[in-house]
Amino acid sequence: MSDIDMTEIDITNEVCPMTFVRTRLALDRLSAGARLRVRLRGSTPLENVSRSLKLLGHTVEEMHTEPDGVTHRLTVLKASAA
Repeated sequence: MSDIDMTEIDITNEVCPMTFVRTRLALDRLSAGARLRVRLRGSTPLENVSRSLKLLGHTVEEMHTEPDGVTHRLTVLKASAA
């Protein structure tokens, strides 16, 4: 799947627990096997969102920290049944 086909959300202005809520809502709209790129801010949302997604059976394929050191991007593969 190319970057053009990937759904993206920016939740850099959200705080926990809304970071996960927004991510979950975005994933719920996608088909199984689709990818979601999540842009978030801070180490706590990064840890909480990635851990919660894994617990639901999704795969965090990539974690990237932007040059500012506090903004992160996750690429998530939606599980077949979540």
